[in-house]
Amino acid sequence: MSIKLFRAPIVLAAGILIIVLAFYKFVPSKPIKKATVSAPTEIQPASVQNGWSDDYKASLATAAKEHKNVLLDFTGSDWCGWCIRLKRETFDQPAFKEYADKNLVLVEIDFPQGKSQSPEVKKQNDALQQQYQVQGFPTLVLLSPEGKVIKQQSGYIPGGPKGFIEWVSSK
Repeated sequence: MSIKLFRAPIVLAAGILIIVLAFYKFVPSKPIKKATVSAPTEIQPASVQNGWSDDYKASLATAAKEHKNVLLDFTGSDWCGWCIRLKRETFDQPAFKEYADKNLVLVEIDFPQGKSQSPEVKKQNDALQQQYQVQGFPTLVLLSPEGKVIKQQSGYIPGGPKGFIEWVSSK
């Protein structure tokens, strides 16, 4: 009989311990911070981000006005491994940005799987994929300021900015 008296408090203590542990598992240990409002920063329009536009017609007009070639980058920016590598190793590099600022109007023709796009951009990109007969990603199309194809490359261009500039410069 004395053993049963000791077992009840142990079972009760174990039950309380389980409840306490469950409580700590599901309740955040850090206090939730209130959202703060920061000063507005300069945001580029949705059609231009980091020097890349998604507006084909506006980019052709800019190229004609500034006498620059147009680079179309057909990409799957959030799923295509070679596209992501090309962006990281070439397009995100200062040497490329410097070259592009002087010589190119940049247009990203994106076919994302996880990012949202406006219906207009999707429609435009589908039409451009057909127009330039793009079969795979990445595909780069270099256009004259008048919009005529100078050259087209399907696949990754190795060599970073230097390799890209050599591709643009080669005949």
